[in-house]
Amino acid sequence: MTRPRPLGLQPDPDDSVGAVGEFAVIHRVVARSGAAAVAQVGPGDDAAVLRTPDGRVVACTDVLVEGRHFRRDWSSAEDVGHKAAAANLADIAAMGAVPTALLVGLACPAGTPTTWLEDVAVGMAAECAPFGAAVVGGDTSASAPDSQAVVLSVTALGDLGGRAPVLRSGARPGDVVAVAGRLGWSACGLAVLRRGFSSPIAAVRAHRRPTPPYAAGPDAADAGATAMCDTSDGLLADAGHLAVDSGVLIDLDRAALQEAFVDPAGPLPQVAAALGGDPMAWVLTGGEDHALVATFPAGAVLPAGWTVVGAVRASGDDGPGVQVDGVPASRVAEELGEGAGHVHFG
Repeated sequence: MTRPRPLGLQPDPDDSVGAVGEFAVIHRVVARSGAAAVAQVGPGDDAAVLRTPDGRVVACTDVLVEGRHFRRDWSSAEDVGHKAAAANLADIAAMGAVPTALLVGLACPAGTPTTWLEDVAVGMAAECAPFGAAVVGGDTSASAPDSQAVVLSVTALGDLGGRAPVLRSGARPGDVVAVAGRLGWSACGLAVLRRGFSSPIAAVRAHRRPTPPYAAGPDAADAGATAMCDTSDGLLADAGHLAVDSGVLIDLDRAALQEAFVDPAGPLPQVAAALGGDPMAWVLTGGEDHALVATFPAGAVLPAGWTVVGAVRASGDDGPGVQVDGVPASRVAEELGEGAGHVHFG
């Protein structure tokens, strides 16, 4: 593993947000933000006006706080833009919808380089471009006087295209549990960065720029998925949301997860061996890969990219929850030396 190169965070005083001014900054950022196909009126007025062919709008919001969700000495501004967009676009996909637009709220210190914000906009635009989506509006504010943290609040909008939304509450006993995307890579990359290294680069890149399986969400909805969610907080935690909301027991198959997500030649075993850990800890509890977990009726033909990793059973005396090979998720996480997923304020 090699140590990371500095990312050059020393601001140019003449290029800072405070020196350039709010509206000049907005003009420069909007110029980098692309155009949304659904926008009848884009950035510049008091509000955007969007076409809604389906007649319904899927909406979600995520907040990214510097020092908690990203670090400017670990990630480039474009990385941060990609990550901020991906965290929200994945939630849209998890409902079975296609992303259409983003709204962005920004709070930052006056000394923040304007070029850094422009590059954030470039990253967001690149993440949105495959759908014809873009940033259509937002707001900016100076951070509190005693804060040096950048805060991004991103709201994503999406279109169901005539589909019924796939909720967390529809799983039924007899369904199969499946995952699309990859698990554990972002947590592996974070473990590398926390130790002051920058390789394996594939894992570090996965933490800096997650690659959610956006198309898998609408595909799952078309294939009859009964429940679905994004695994932003880790598989055990987010499968737990499906289990509780559906009133069922989800039993995950460790061998199936190992085969699907722990490539012997990949970065997870390599880093786990170097750190004396178990790669399955990242697969089961690591967040921010933004894979999708869903349930499907038994016998359903799963779309490409989906892998069966467990089954849905009726909940017993202990109520709904998640198990791994019949062992409660909390005990599995404890044996792996991990919490059962990310919990804010925990």
